[in-house]
Amino acid sequence: MKLKKPISSFAPHEIRRFILPITLASVCIVTYILLENILNSTLTNIPLIIYASIVIIYILVNNVLVARAFNFRETYGWFNSILTGIGLGLLSYFLPDYLDETSHVLIVFGIVAVATVSGRLYAYLSLLVALVVSLPLNLVQLAELAGILKYTTPFIISIIVVEAILRIMDTTQQHIHRLETINKVSRQIMLSLETEQTLSLINLTIQDALVADTYFLGIVRENEIHLDLFYDDGEYFNGTRVPLDGTLSGWVIKQQRELFLPDLRQNVQLDGVGNFVMGKEKTSLSWMGVPLKAANVTGIIALGSYAPNSFDQADMELLSNLAQHVTLALDNTIRHAQVEEQTRLDSLTGVYNHGYFLKRLAEQAEESSLTETPLSLIMLDIDYFKRYNDTFGHLVGDRILNALCTVIKQHVKQHDAVGRWGGEEFIISLPGATGPQAMHVAERIGETLQLLQVEDRDQKMVPIPTISQGIAVFPDEANEIFRLIDIADRRLYIAKERGRNQIEPAESHWKVVLPGSQIG
Repeated sequence: MKLKKPISSFAPHEIRRFILPITLASVCIVTYILLENILNSTLTNIPLIIYASIVIIYILVNNVLVARAFNFRETYGWFNSILTGIGLGLLSYFLPDYLDETSHVLIVFGIVAVATVSGRLYAYLSLLVALVVSLPLNLVQLAELAGILKYTTPFIISIIVVEAILRIMDTTQQHIHRLETINKVSRQIMLSLETEQTLSLINLTIQDALVADTYFLGIVRENEIHLDLFYDDGEYFNGTRVPLDGTLSGWVIKQQRELFLPDLRQNVQLDGVGNFVMGKEKTSLSWMGVPLKAANVTGIIALGSYAPNSFDQADMELLSNLAQHVTLALDNTIRHAQVEEQTRLDSLTGVYNHGYFLKRLAEQAEESSLTETPLSLIMLDIDYFKRYNDTFGHLVGDRILNALCTVIKQHVKQHDAVGRWGGEEFIISLPGATGPQAMHVAERIGETLQLLQVEDRDQKMVPIPTISQGIAVFPDEANEIFRLIDIADRRLYIAKERGRNQIEPAESHWKVVLPGSQIG
């Protein structure tokens, strides 16, 4: 597996640092040639002296320009590669034969410098220019195999060295990119306190840093792995569930060990693990997974490829580092969600408190208006609860409150809301439910409550109190939530005045209520 391209190139000052040894070595070699001709009168060669002087000046000026050519890098690249090629090609014309090895070294240095500064294309352009410029002078020696070898040796060596250096630079850039990716994601996701936002950041990070046909992040819930993030071959399958038993992911989670499988064509010898296809009907031939483990998180992050040997140890290391930050981030979001949830709940019964229930009811009413569906509200109160507390004690009273909330939750749906309105009074919202449907829910709550068995502190059975309930429907009876609550509350007290253990209004009421009519 390769890192995505393009990876940001090195900064100009970093490039200068890379080519500084080549620059100094080239200047020293050319300076030696220059001084040798100046100091040795018998060998004085004016054209060579002029050529060497120009080369020294160009090398030094070029070294300065590297740091200043960032904004016109492409223009500079073409200009520098052509001039460098011409300069290297002219070596054959100015340097004496006994300095052939020296010219070969200068050619290699020059091409490597161009490759380091501008890249492969410009380096090969310089090689081509140098070849064209020097070819006329060397045509004679190309008639023999030894001459061909002598002439082409510096160019062949230059290609080999350029490719080696560019690959080293590319590997270095990849490692830098990996570190930048980890630092970036750690800063971003650690600031996120929402699980969905954290998963979105993780998704973007994987896409930015790695190339894989499939990847997923799974969290263990109720002995299954819930894939909250699952990408497979261009599509998302978020929400998929896979077994904890018999899968590679399950093995990683149970063993709490990283698993690196570069070639799944070979038989995988792992106890209890079989083939399991999820997402699209394709089988990964390369796979690696890392466990996620924290106080509130048990899961896995894994990547797969449809080609064998797509991953290496560097990829595994990156995934492992990423998993550490992901684990902490998800644990933080869950802790935050738990704290947020506690601020919404009544501390004794665990249902919504007064303030948050009003917020949920407002949201449900808005959704009801948009979808033109009913929203029913039930207000209920425990009959003679003060007398009950005085008789059996507040501990038993608290048990009754909790038991009532448990019963209510048994008869409402996940998108319904239950709140403690105050004291022994509770409120239930039923999005999508009509008046008769709300009445049936109220009846089941009252009937189930009477079937409960509650003990006092001496383990003696105590009688279960009855409840009174009032029902109102949005928007048929009120198009505003506070008027809706007021109607349900008044009906609750009508039920109490009728003798308690009642539901108001009676079933006959819903047969005559006209859609759209409002009361109150």
